Amino acid sequence: MAEFTPQNRTLISSATLARPRGRRIYWTVLTLVIVVFTLVFVGPLYWMVTSGFKSVHEVVQNPPTLFPHHPEPSNYKTAWTQLKLAKLLWNTFYYAFGALAFQLVFDVAAAYALSKLRPVLGNIVLGGMLATLMIPSAVLIIPQYMTVLDLPLLHVNLINHPWAIWLPTVANGFNIFLLKRFFDSIPNDLMAAAAIDGAGPTRTLMSIVLPMSRPILGVVSIFAVVNVWKDFLWPMLVEPDPTKQPINIGINSLSQGVPQNVLIAALAISALPTLLIFLLFQRNIMSGLTAGSLKG
Repeated sequence: MAEFTPQNRTLISSATLARPRGRRIYWTVLTLVIVVFTLVFVGPLYWMVTSGFKSVHEVVQNPPTLFPHHPEPSNYKTAWTQLKLAKLLWNTFYYAFGALAFQLVFDVAAAYALSKLRPVLGNIVLGGMLATLMIPSAVLIIPQYMTVLDLPLLHVNLINHPWAIWLPTVANGFNIFLLKRFFDSIPNDLMAAAAIDGAGPTRTLMSIVLPMSRPILGVVSIFAVVNVWKDFLWPMLVEPDPTKQPINIGINSLSQGVPQNVLIAALAISALPTLLIFLLFQRNIMSGLTAGSLKG
């Protein structure tokens, strides 16, 4: 009996690709799609960076120029000093990595409990967490604001305090789901062997689960930092003091009377850290997202 070998099915058959006309059509369409998507995603970034080198007249010129005719690198230096970007960047790093620390502690604990400890009604709790992903974030603004305005039980006002940014980011249903999926892929035999050796749930988490979970922990860390970095509406509500605001809100607060080309240069500087994070860790992001997708 002949052995059956499964083959991957694609939109274009191998026979079509073997013909010269089929290859030409394939590569033409592929190149066109790549160019269009590159322009859509990279185009705004290119406009932002190059506009930071233009004069005010050239920025508002219509139609816009593709390259700055007389580059002015001093716009970036002016933006750094006039908008106090060093202070704003420090504030943003402080909020972002504070939120990251809390998410790693609480989200890892929640995902580990749901995956390996199997509490009563754990599936219902997980379903409730995932259901929160269907709620638009704008809908939660008012109840969250009322909560930080008068924290239940403690009756503490958290406005203009880092806790107002950190607390709403702690319970992230998407990150808990990602972590749980990865923890599900860890063999239960390892957990049983640790239990036989006398390791409790906490020791097993610290000594076995977390060292094996570095890819997904990296993904969750990047998501946590970027989510705080790009947020605008919530920090604007809970951090009215300009000296304590993150960079997105600080630029908006200090932008009165600032030339448009200097303002665009400041926006380019504010976008640089998140772009570097993605470029440096894009392989970790992809490997972490797919690490728990298969069991074997």
